[in-house]
Amino acid sequence: MRNSIKPENSELVRLIGQAQRTVVFTGAGMSTESGIPDFRSPGGVWSRMKPIYFQEFVEDKDKRREAWNRAFSGVAGWVGAAPNAGHWAIARLVARGKVAAVITQNVDNLHQDSGVPPELLIELHGNASYATCLDCGLRHELAILKQSFLGAGEIPVCRDCGGLVKVATVSFGQPMPQAVMKQAETATLACDLFLVLGSSLVVYPAAGFPIMAKRNGAKLVIVNREPTDLDDLADLVLNGEIGPVMTALAPPN
Repeated sequence: MRNSIKPENSELVRLIGQAQRTVVFTGAGMSTESGIPDFRSPGGVWSRMKPIYFQEFVEDKDKRREAWNRAFSGVAGWVGAAPNAGHWAIARLVARGKVAAVITQNVDNLHQDSGVPPELLIELHGNASYATCLDCGLRHELAILKQSFLGAGEIPVCRDCGGLVKVATVSFGQPMPQAVMKQAETATLACDLFLVLGSSLVVYPAAGFPIMAKRNGAKLVIVNREPTDLDDLADLVLNGEIGPVMTALAPPN
């Protein structure tokens, strides 16, 4: 069912009001209103630079150096932005006990910055605001790594075990984190409303979660600027800007 977006949209308000366990699922369109580019559209990240595959990063020192140049130059534009109205509205719904979990495909840390508790946030594709050791998993702060990289040209390695360090995102060719995927599956199967915000729903396995929720009996709502392949499966589809829709749904106190 497709409706035009209206601030007073009663159907979305009704579905949220009836739900006991809502899961919010966010994609790149969630953060474009913060000025963060998406990946695949004209002008998006991958139209401007070729992705570095995981095996290239591991095997090729020059690729590692290029990856760190990108990370520290901010050319991808994934971090450094501020949460937008949609992020704040989600955080308000979480604080009001209306959202059981937020599953995100984004790596920009904006859900945390808006106040979503880490224990309710499931980051499918990792986080671009810090780095981790590929061997021991130790967290490394980018500000510290940046000093040695720009100052001495040192490609980061783990301060504990000497292993390769990489920005904590899931790269092309890198296995999806199984514990995170299981956490997302558990949250999806427990929800009675699955609210998709700003995802084109073309990247799998992440795009399988709305299907899983619907098949398990949950209501499915999709809010996105453009139609998606799963629109016919949804109980409600809204095409337009996320910020106004979510602010109307969860206005500030």
